[in-house]
Amino acid sequence: MSSESGPRRRARGEVETLPSGSLRVRVYAGVDPVSKKREYLVRTVPAGPQAGQEAEEVRARLLQEVAERRAGAQRVDGRRPVPDIDADTGVAGGKGHRRPGGALTVAAVARLAGVSPPTVSKVLNGRSGVAPRTRRRVEELLREQGYRRPEKVARAACVEVAFYGMQSYMTVEIMRGVKQVAVQHGLAVGFTDVLREASTGRSWVQDLLARRPTGMIAVHAGAMPEHGLLDAVAIPVVAVDPATEPLHPVPSVAADNRRGAFAAAQHLLDLGHRRIAVITGPLERVCARARLDGVRAALQAAGVPLDERLLRAGLWFSFDDGFSHARELLRLPDPPTAVLCGNDLQAFGVYEAARQYGVCIPRDLSVVGFDDISYARWCGPPMTTVRQPFAEMGATAAELVLTLAAGESFTQSHIELATALIVRDSTAPPPGH
Repeated sequence: MSSESGPRRRARGEVETLPSGSLRVRVYAGVDPVSKKREYLVRTVPAGPQAGQEAEEVRARLLQEVAERRAGAQRVDGRRPVPDIDADTGVAGGKGHRRPGGALTVAAVARLAGVSPPTVSKVLNGRSGVAPRTRRRVEELLREQGYRRPEKVARAACVEVAFYGMQSYMTVEIMRGVKQVAVQHGLAVGFTDVLREASTGRSWVQDLLARRPTGMIAVHAGAMPEHGLLDAVAIPVVAVDPATEPLHPVPSVAADNRRGAFAAAQHLLDLGHRRIAVITGPLERVCARARLDGVRAALQAAGVPLDERLLRAGLWFSFDDGFSHARELLRLPDPPTAVLCGNDLQAFGVYEAARQYGVCIPRDLSVVGFDDISYARWCGPPMTTVRQPFAEMGATAAELVLTLAAGESFTQSHIELATALIVRDSTAPPPGH
């Protein structure tokens, strides 16, 4: 008997508040006739003063959409014809080339790659016994052909966090946020240090496929060429603070870097500074460009365009960057009265350069960092900086990846969380002001 027989379940809709403050609206849309699973229409409303009202409007629209679907649905009597079963893969698909809907089968991928279906299966499941060259060829075909695993595979009760470079001060906070959400769903949290694994010659993606996590959160990832393979095996991915634009569309969570840098620059302008130097992170990184854009916008709005002679781009977000560039800036005939840094580590480098040159912070030079790591409040003087909500970023990413793992969707592909300017003792009016 069809699961749709008998009284229909009434679609009421529910609104859930996420850790980020956003509201998730979910409306029951019936039972899929093929999979026999319940379907839901899901939308996410960004946090804000009108979020509650917007969520109710979205709920009403989704309820109307469900009602229109049901009104237009036609009943079909009789049994559904049984499709042919692919002998190689065990899934419906006629001769094994395509599944219903045109999706490629494992057998078809194997033929294109010139290997056996079990070899493709080994690649999909991260198992050993496949030559590296063959594995790469199969992975490329899976990505190029847009293969996606049809069957429901049992997943480990775990969310994997892959760090593309681990900075201890933010890693712990991001992991804390992910775990806060994961434990509410009965899931554990694992992590992978991608750069370290790569330096040892290990295939971290192969290990990840073998573990079969519920989902993966990629922190500070670049182009992410491996995303196509993860998508093929139906492991959802969400990026946190992506370093560059990914090759494939990936939902992402980040801090509002531009607005944070704007607030930092505005703080210095309000104190009376006009000769403001900027030390950025590497400008190929998305966050470094956004912060520089924010500084330029604040200075431009105040009628004080950035003096390009006071702009320095770091090779990385490092102490050494701040130290070396600050030494150059302080040796100028007309040195800056304030320095805005790409992060707190660069600001510590500026502190050391100022100490060596006998420059007093903040009497002679104001310094602003970015991140608000724990050491920022312990240094002398305590540092003015911009706080990033690392734990909230982790929690929001976990909510998104679990939403994807549940087969649901959301309207926002990129979420930016608010930063906060933390004013301490490293900033003051410029000398003689």
